[in-house]
Amino acid sequence: PSSPAQPIGGAERQLPCYRSHKEVWALKIKSIEYIRPTVEELQRILDSKQESPVFHSAIITPEDEGYAPFGVSDSYLRKHEPKAGGYFVVYKDGYQSFSPVQAFEEGYTRL
Repeated sequence: PSSPAQPIGGAERQLPCYRSHKEVWALKIKSIEYIRPTVEELQRILDSKQESPVFHSAIITPEDEGYAPFGVSDSYLRKHEPKAGGYFVVYKDGYQSFSPVQAFEEGYTRL
């Protein structure tokens, strides 16, 4: 297949091409509502005895019927920069990611 990948770092040939064969769990994102914590909520987090208190910085509403909105952390938002229309993706090992709609739908078929 032709590839948009050009040679990198002075190499004379393009990168090797791979086909995905992973199974993932995913939901298409209908909307993302960002949450701004109150001073009281931030203080509760700071006072928490947990090493890594969980604070949801956004609520994702899935496009698929029958799935409730769910929270995602600030670190997820910063790392993956999810957008409505794309997919919230979970791998077998529990790793959570985001995939733009075109890349996801070209690479995965619903089972």
